[in-house]
Amino acid sequence: MGKKVPKERKIAMYKAILELKDLEECCNFFEDICAMTELRSMEQRFEVARMLKQEKVYTEIMQKTNASSATISRVNRMMNYGTGCLGEILDRMPQEEE
Repeated sequence: MGKKVPKERKIAMYKAILELKDLEECCNFFEDICAMTELRSMEQRFEVARMLKQEKVYTEIMQKTNASSATISRVNRMMNYGTGCLGEILDRMPQEEE
């Protein structure tokens, strides 16, 4: 399959996500639709993004998340040059105590 996903299929999946009712249903949905490795990778990238937003340094992020420097760099690039949505969502979330 090519890299371009048909728009209808893409939109249908995101509309389904918007139908999720609560955290438990959200967790169950993603456990059903994603391979465990995909889910763990997304969770790791999210944690990397959260730590970058808190201005943590790469070495600390690597130590706490087990992410490679390449993954951290990729997330950092997305945080700086992506759509900005992830940063906005992180701003809406309550800050966790360390």
